[in-house]
Amino acid sequence: MATPGGNSAPPSLTWNFIQSFGDDNSSDDDLVTSVDFDSSGRYLAVGDKAGRICIFEGRATGSKCNHPLDFKFYTEFQSHAPEFDCLKSLEIEEKINMIKWCKKQNNGLFILATNVKTIKLWKVHEKKIKRPATRIVHKSSNNSNINIPTMSHYQTVTTSTPKRVFSNAHGYYINSISLNSDDETFISADDLRIHLWNTEVSDQCFNIVDIKPPNLEELTEVITSACFHPTACNILLYSNSRGSIRLGDLRHSALCDQHAKLFEVEEDPANKSFFSEIISSIADSKFTADGRYIISRDYLTLKMWDVNMESKPVLSIPIHDYLKMYLCDLYEKDCIFDKFECAVSKDGTQLLTGSYNNFFVMHDTTKQQSVTIEALKNPPPVINGIPQEPPDVNLMDFSKRALHVDWHPTGNVVAVAGLNKLYIYEATKEGSVGL
Repeated sequence: MATPGGNSAPPSLTWNFIQSFGDDNSSDDDLVTSVDFDSSGRYLAVGDKAGRICIFEGRATGSKCNHPLDFKFYTEFQSHAPEFDCLKSLEIEEKINMIKWCKKQNNGLFILATNVKTIKLWKVHEKKIKRPATRIVHKSSNNSNINIPTMSHYQTVTTSTPKRVFSNAHGYYINSISLNSDDETFISADDLRIHLWNTEVSDQCFNIVDIKPPNLEELTEVITSACFHPTACNILLYSNSRGSIRLGDLRHSALCDQHAKLFEVEEDPANKSFFSEIISSIADSKFTADGRYIISRDYLTLKMWDVNMESKPVLSIPIHDYLKMYLCDLYEKDCIFDKFECAVSKDGTQLLTGSYNNFFVMHDTTKQQSVTIEALKNPPPVINGIPQEPPDVNLMDFSKRALHVDWHPTGNVVAVAGLNKLYIYEATKEGSVGL
């Protein structure tokens, strides 16, 4: 992986629109709430507000055989349904909060999906249906006819089967799930606790982080995201609403309340305001593919941390600097509480996050250049490195939010979700026709 801010200068990337899915006339239930590529990049899972999961399959096209850029509908199924908590008199939404792919087994695809209370493990596989074929007539020894029915392949259907349901463990709303590199365990995080599960055992879990104080009135922070290290199965990170990221090591203690490392930026008291804590809350955080760096997204910035340096981030990329003067208006509209996700390319040199007006931002860490792209059908190509003026806030549509993003695991292909639409973009290098 290239060092952020290093001297290497690869060719600029041109981002091109490839595909989009979604209808302008879709209902509120069709709002996309989660996107996730599988480890091969062949499949893309999309969750929505109505509790459904839609899977797209990528097909190689033309000379670009190394990257499945042409995604087609594969299957859709209902993962979660609305429920009612009788003890707390609360309605539980069916909305999919997060999707994570598990290791493929035999001919089956496995997906972990969660709403705010219940995690489900799904198996998606193809099933061949046969039907009676034309009867075959044989002559017996006494010359009488014997009709022998046969079965022939009629069609192949894709079926979805719930393998396990992980429930009744969280007292607060689940915000994150993350599969471990051992492909056997995963974590689930809510506002105050993180639990460790085995994918084969649904009736018990182990609490590995608990920040709930004896008196809830003393509560000063909540957990906002959590994920495992990509290769070290004993290491995980979790972020909070105060802008901190903690690294936990399961080798030191089964309960990771005492963090191994702490990454946070101390705020200048002179700049503290009513909105300081709100805008410092980390909406999303994750490791790069090699585990060397951590990227995190708060309301105004996208940061990159070196795991070996806790003192300050190696990069702090302004995303919403032009909104600093409008925080009061955004607070009244509740926009200031929006949680934008972030993603990173396999080599760690390109960072991705979303914004308003269906904008998403690409940042090249080797050139220290950002480009803002509006997710549209058939927009003009965008080349990194072109100076850009901040968008006109008065013309922005704050109801159009590109909250959910993911990066293809092997190529420069990204998925960006804005409201009820999914956009696929691909980057090509200057002077080339494909990746």
